[in-house]
Amino acid sequence: MSDGLEFLTVEPASDPVARREIVDLLASCGLDYEKQIEFFVTARQEGRLVACAGFEKGIIKDVAICQTLRGSAISLRLVSEVTYLAHSQGYQILFVYTEPHNADFFLGCGFYPLVEVPGQTALLENTPVGIKNYCASLAHYKVEADKIGCVVANANPFTLGHLYLITEAAKSCDWLHLFIVKEDASLFSYHDRFMLAKEMTKDIPNLTLHGGSKYMVSRATFPAYFFKDKGMVGQCRTAVDLLLFRKYIAPALGVTHRFVGTEPFCDTTRKYNNDMKFWLQEPSSIAHSIEVVELERTKRSGIAVSASEVRRLLAGGNFEKIKEFVPKPTFDLIMNKYATSV
Repeated sequence: MSDGLEFLTVEPASDPVARREIVDLLASCGLDYEKQIEFFVTARQEGRLVACAGFEKGIIKDVAICQTLRGSAISLRLVSEVTYLAHSQGYQILFVYTEPHNADFFLGCGFYPLVEVPGQTALLENTPVGIKNYCASLAHYKVEADKIGCVVANANPFTLGHLYLITEAAKSCDWLHLFIVKEDASLFSYHDRFMLAKEMTKDIPNLTLHGGSKYMVSRATFPAYFFKDKGMVGQCRTAVDLLLFRKYIAPALGVTHRFVGTEPFCDTTRKYNNDMKFWLQEPSSIAHSIEVVELERTKRSGIAVSASEVRRLLAGGNFEKIKEFVPKPTFDLIMNKYATSV
């Protein structure tokens, strides 16, 4: 090439030398290396690493270009290379995280703004209609009433704690919307988690059950959630997830209240609950505020019921104790499908 640039794809997990170079380049640009990135597109000039862009399951991030080449054609070529590689792997809808002052560059690369956390990060996607189409589909389930509630649950697995939270929320609302997180990054599959939620809430008359989406508690909006069991709390992007909810999803359904259970065990979920009170309730020009209602978790034998406790008991084979924490359909599923897989 006339400019001496060579573009290569690197899998950082299997190339420690290249990973070290990427870590150093990111650090020089004020960015942290994210271990979950599947591959990087890198650019070298005369053998020296001068640019990189990371990719993880539909998300472009960790984009860095050395100071001397910023503003050159390398930027567009780098994004084009990683986009092409993503498309070749079957990803058509792409997200990108960037610092707010770099957002204009990605606008020029065909991305469209979703939300921005002032001074911290911006999230964009490569379509102008993705979030609009999703919200239009939700609007079909909008109920006109004074108090519309929402619960977002991973339900990994569905416990008596989830049932208590949902039941109490439904009692206090004119209508309740329940979303089950769609990512298949949990011990219990999305299909099983959704079917358990459907079975356990079928007799609640003022409830609509929704599947999750990439715009809500997903790897794109809240990546730290799916690594919390590995101690990788880090700087959670809770604000991005919550601003998407406040700006787009809540207005589509007319949500006025969001319900959560207290979190005595998990640091990531507890931070999410605390951040929720700020990003959903504080006055903002983004959208109307949403009242956060935190309900005390129900207990069994003096222990707060949680999915993480059920998974811990499952790992230890303590099936008798699990019975205290889950409804019968969940227990039956555990015994038939999951008891031998841990």
